[in-house]
Amino acid sequence: MTSKEMAITFNAGSSTLKLGLFEIDRSARNTDGRAEFVSPPSATRVGRVLIDLHDEPPTLHLVEGPLALTRQMKSKVEALNDLIDEVFETLSAHFRLQAVNVIGHRVVHGGGVFTAPTLLDDQRIEAITALAPLAPLHQNQALRFVHAVRHLRPSLLQTASFDTAFHASQDDLVRRLAIPRALHDQGIKRYGFHGLSYKFIAAELRRRAPEVAAGMVVAAHLGSGASLCALENGVSRDCSMGFSTLDGVPMATRPGWLDPGVVLHLIGERRQSLKDVEDMLYHQSGLLGVSAISADTRELLSDGGPEARQAIDLFVLRIAGEIGRLSMTLGGLDAVVFTGGIGEHQPQIRAAVAKRLNWMGLLIDEPANAANARLISRPESRVAAFVIPTDEEQVIAEEALSVLIEEI
Repeated sequence: MTSKEMAITFNAGSSTLKLGLFEIDRSARNTDGRAEFVSPPSATRVGRVLIDLHDEPPTLHLVEGPLALTRQMKSKVEALNDLIDEVFETLSAHFRLQAVNVIGHRVVHGGGVFTAPTLLDDQRIEAITALAPLAPLHQNQALRFVHAVRHLRPSLLQTASFDTAFHASQDDLVRRLAIPRALHDQGIKRYGFHGLSYKFIAAELRRRAPEVAAGMVVAAHLGSGASLCALENGVSRDCSMGFSTLDGVPMATRPGWLDPGVVLHLIGERRQSLKDVEDMLYHQSGLLGVSAISADTRELLSDGGPEARQAIDLFVLRIAGEIGRLSMTLGGLDAVVFTGGIGEHQPQIRAAVAKRLNWMGLLIDEPANAANARLISRPESRVAAFVIPTDEEQVIAEEALSVLIEEI
């Protein structure tokens, strides 16, 4: 592999596709000008693309790169091979796509099979497909893009990075549900998600504040999907999401923790179909369900009505409560890290969470918080609070290169 080759990352959501374009460099220069092999190689982002899959046809936004670009595609989402071909053709006018030698994908669920990034071949794709029932919304979406790339560029290497892999370090007791042992042995356990984000946050906190990173930290990934993770010296010890992405704190349209008796009641007493209950849990609950207004915290904060306030208050209450629970797992708390779209950009949410944690000694510096500063706690605060932007695509790119090295 020569210097300045490229990698592309695919981060597929239910309604958006985020692409990262990276230059790969495996060489550095000695003082005499000769190239020297460097391992591991570095991945430097040169482009960021957001494709809105809700639009019909989809719209491509080049939000980072040699120029700003917004272009409506001609191909529809249903014709995915044609759409990805058109996306590649559009980007090839601005990036050296002929230099791409690996594509890395975010795959939500690795089950108990994948605890590290892996090269995608027929056997591994089949194993990932078999895990789709554990993450029906996300797994199949990622696989669609894997197959589209295979169709267009069959010789191009592809890798998978798993959101569950980072949490494989958790103790068996933490991952266990109080159900019959035979079900646990069949894989019904707590897995945890947003692992790529937490892996980035752990590394970035170690770089910025190594003494804090070595301690007990709760990271809160707050976005349309939301979860929290307990980190001890950068290692996952517990998290809010469990068997599925429905668990934990309330999200945009998902309820978070829910008494399973509610599901039994809806299917039994109310005679609702499994499909209707699934749709309610994934698409009609959370902030949208409580407020009956919006799934977007920005709209709810600006609305000011009682239903909107209640949705925000419930969101904050559950986040603060989960920080308390995760602190119990860790045996203490040195810092909280806010990340994700809400965590990085909404001071009101952070301030409201911190207010509920005043008893733990978390004191927010209001001007720093309003400015989205990196350190937002006051000097006398017993618990530090940080705002750190996450970068899942950077982790995917680095993991793709690590797999590539092993294959060479």
